[in-house]
Amino acid sequence: MNPKHITKSLFVFHAATSPCNNCDIEILDTLTPRYDLERFGIQLVGSPRHADILLVTGVPNKKTAPRIKKLYAAAAKPCFVVAIGACACGLGVFHDSYNVVSPLDKIIPVDAYVPGCPPKPEAMIAAMAKLIKKLEGGK
Repeated sequence: MNPKHITKSLFVFHAATSPCNNCDIEILDTLTPRYDLERFGIQLVGSPRHADILLVTGVPNKKTAPRIKKLYAAAAKPCFVVAIGACACGLGVFHDSYNVVSPLDKIIPVDAYVPGCPPKPEAMIAAMAKLIKKLEGGK
């Protein structure tokens, strides 16, 4: 598959692994007309089978870790994973919690990280732009 063809219309699926919902609100804010992520050809889809990118928020715990593995397996390949927020990037304040399994990158491969609690829409747009540039063969 031609990577340049993929970058013209990226479909994104949002997966939540027990987040506090601050990152989810910021993702939705990124899709509003104010920030307009769709100007880059990125659209939110309702199924991982149609997704090119998985946006994952929250802390993988004993209940959600197996589900995120299944979700990643169900996604069309190639599928890129973006960890959104401090919790998905490195467990955040929940690093010593009894229910936490491991960081997201130990469960599924992560291609990009957007740290912050919560990350701002500008940071998510910058991460998507870098991912698109990477897919097109840039540095």
